[in-house]
Amino acid sequence: MMPATKILGFGGYQPDKVVTNDDLAKIVETSDEWIRSRVGIASRRVAGPDETVGDMAEAAGAKALAASGLTPASIDLVIVATCSPETPIPNVAATVAHRLGIVAPGAYDLNAACAGFCYALAAASDSVRAGSARTALVIGAEKMTAWLDWYDRSTCIIFADGAGAAVVGPAADGEPQGIGPVVWGSAGDQAEKITIPEGTHAIRQDGQAVFRWATTALHPIALEACRRAGVAPADLSAFIPHQANLRIIEAIARRLGIPRERVADDIVTAGNTSSASIPLALSRMAEQGRLQPGKPALLLGFGAGLSYAAQVITVP
Repeated sequence: MMPATKILGFGGYQPDKVVTNDDLAKIVETSDEWIRSRVGIASRRVAGPDETVGDMAEAAGAKALAASGLTPASIDLVIVATCSPETPIPNVAATVAHRLGIVAPGAYDLNAACAGFCYALAAASDSVRAGSARTALVIGAEKMTAWLDWYDRSTCIIFADGAGAAVVGPAADGEPQGIGPVVWGSAGDQAEKITIPEGTHAIRQDGQAVFRWATTALHPIALEACRRAGVAPADLSAFIPHQANLRIIEAIARRLGIPRERVADDIVTAGNTSSASIPLALSRMAEQGRLQPGKPALLLGFGAGLSYAAQVITVP
């Protein structure tokens, strides 16, 4: 039987610059009330012009390592989930590993857009269980604002920058599985709903179509992840979905019957940070005392592709 795995620690990083809805109203025709009513965002963080995806990934990874109590020498696999690197080569993971003092790990980037952290967490867990790695560092990092048209009201109000990370390792003998089976998939027939059109440098999306898909297709995925982990939704201590839109988050939570106080709402002050949003929201809930160590929590990532993934974890 393969060994169980668990999350040993996590950490998050956000840039210093805060952009409010009133700030955006000076650029495009919008207002604080309009943005809050449609996506639930009050403010978001924006990276500096010289701040890279790798810089943010390094900061979040260092915090996760510190929280885990491990040293860089313990890590032999680094996965960075990102869809917004400055360049495709070199990969972010190898660079970040070197900066953190992790010597000669397996290192690769993974692009499943906003579902990326859940995909990477599953890949890391499977690698540890199979013996391909001893301990893995999983990072979601994005500089989405580098891929925005700041005059496109449908996207500039939503996306933001940041990074979040988790350390994955083996559970102790006899300890139950701390990272449940992943339920993942894609709807490639709807890939055109979120794109960066060829020859451009700006993300475009059909917000209404994505909203309909997310509010109807995803709660069965979440329920299946709970079923495979042997956990009832009522027993979840927290629900951490991708922070795409507060209305989507609340709609899925209602369908699952999860009380509002157990649901991550980091989007209000962090915006949509794509693959960074789930680990960032985990870190924020921990800071607020809203996580219960040793209790199950449900992660649900979804976004461009259209890709999705869900798994139940045990809170470290």
